[in-house]
Amino acid sequence: MKAKEKYISLRKGALFAAFLLALAHPAWAGDWNLKDKDGLRYTLSALQGKWVLVNFWAPWCTYCIEEIPGFNALQKQHKDLQIIGVAVMYKNKQEVLDKIAKHSIAFPTVFGNEDTAGDFGGLDGIPASFLYTPSGQLVGHHQGPLTQRDVELAIEQKPEAAALFSR
Repeated sequence: MKAKEKYISLRKGALFAAFLLALAHPAWAGDWNLKDKDGLRYTLSALQGKWVLVNFWAPWCTYCIEEIPGFNALQKQHKDLQIIGVAVMYKNKQEVLDKIAKHSIAFPTVFGNEDTAGDFGGLDGIPASFLYTPSGQLVGHHQGPLTQRDVELAIEQKPEAAALFSR
């Protein structure tokens, strides 16, 4: 293969690899679109000016349920924060609705699935959370439960919160 052909082939390969990476992590590269249980749509671009915490949870997950009171308090106390819960791995929608009612969830809930999780780069487990700045930049991903204080430290941009969210 001639040098010019080899260069073109390498360049095409690099462009294809970049395209695949963008598909693997679209939430990190741009906007997402979530419709909650009431039919309201949430996009990252429409939430500019607010911190956004997207939390993946399941109705049978003990750690996920333990996060709810802190998230409810955060949603009520911080007008500059929007929490969006994404329910995954549920038997039926009624199971999710029952948990929402039982725990008086004060933030929008989305009926998610594998495709929804894929839009955020996939999940290694639950709970899993993605935090975005008011300008729409991904702060990072947190695997495992978060407390109210953890999220407050992150949105206050305290140094001790830096390890909470990985890229």
